[in-house]
Amino acid sequence: MAEHIHSHAPKSGIFNRIDGAWVAFFAILGALAIFAPVDLIPSIKSMLGNLSSTAPFILFAVFLIAFLRATGAEAIVGKAFQGNPVRMVILAAMVGGLAPFCSCEVIPFIAALLAMGTPLAAVMAFWLASPIMDPPMFVITSSALGIDFAIAKTIAGVGMGMFGGFVVMAMSKTALFADPLRNSYKSSCGCGGSDPFNGEVTWAFWTDSARLKTFRDTAIENAAFLFKWLALAYLVEAVMIRFVPAEWIAELLGGEGLQPILLGTLLGAPAYLNGYAAVPLISGLLEQGMSQGAAMSFMIAGSVSCIPAAIAVWALVKPKVFVAYVTFGFIGAFSAGTVWAALNTFS
Repeated sequence: MAEHIHSHAPKSGIFNRIDGAWVAFFAILGALAIFAPVDLIPSIKSMLGNLSSTAPFILFAVFLIAFLRATGAEAIVGKAFQGNPVRMVILAAMVGGLAPFCSCEVIPFIAALLAMGTPLAAVMAFWLASPIMDPPMFVITSSALGIDFAIAKTIAGVGMGMFGGFVVMAMSKTALFADPLRNSYKSSCGCGGSDPFNGEVTWAFWTDSARLKTFRDTAIENAAFLFKWLALAYLVEAVMIRFVPAEWIAELLGGEGLQPILLGTLLGAPAYLNGYAAVPLISGLLEQGMSQGAAMSFMIAGSVSCIPAAIAVWALVKPKVFVAYVTFGFIGAFSAGTVWAALNTFS
């Protein structure tokens, strides 16, 4: 359920064509120019320096997204939802962290699974793990927060998927998880294919002109997407470091104990932008004194509860299942933050 850019139907109306990320970007620059002109150039230099150092990772992430889309690798994901229920939950959680789906592409995919009678346990495992990590996000996270943090976040995502999946499996006969699918749903986002199970995988995509065009279009669109959000995030990071006293962050989200981890979990949902923009923001917060545990819980809670991921779940299942999804997400985020904090304490 990665937040990749994708092709939609043309938007109508001037307000629908306005990009909120760029509005925020230039609004921040304008505010700096008016209220703190001496900090404008240093903030821009900091942003450009961070973008430059991250550029190789961004380019690799763009290539990886385009390659997965052009080859049709999404079709492989369907194989995780076949066979023994326990095996399905484990594979669904593991595949969730690697699935090259955008948040709206997952809607018809999951709808088809549920309509075919796939156990909700496997679907829940995939849903929980999917927004937390994917290959491009792993690359970006590793570049800014370190390979250890990226690996730990991936393991946490898979573990949270298994946790949710097995809880649902144990309670599958109860009224809570009976008949989970809404009576009607809409999947009109305009991206993805209509049949996520029978698509052919063509690794040598360059031999097919249509797939080559998909590769080119996806690369261009995702490069623009990543540049936009990372430019905004690095600008916010620069402003935050210059204007937010480090002792504030250290007092609120720093130190040991469960309080900063709990706060990171609770703040993750409302403060989260998207998986890519969150990385440099967390990097800046860590420099200001945020604890490692709070950083991990913030990232995971924000991933699960962010608007694209939440809408994908809400669009398909009844409210009681949605509440269970969010609950699993917050429990998993708090647990992951606690374990990560303990590991950093003993390391």
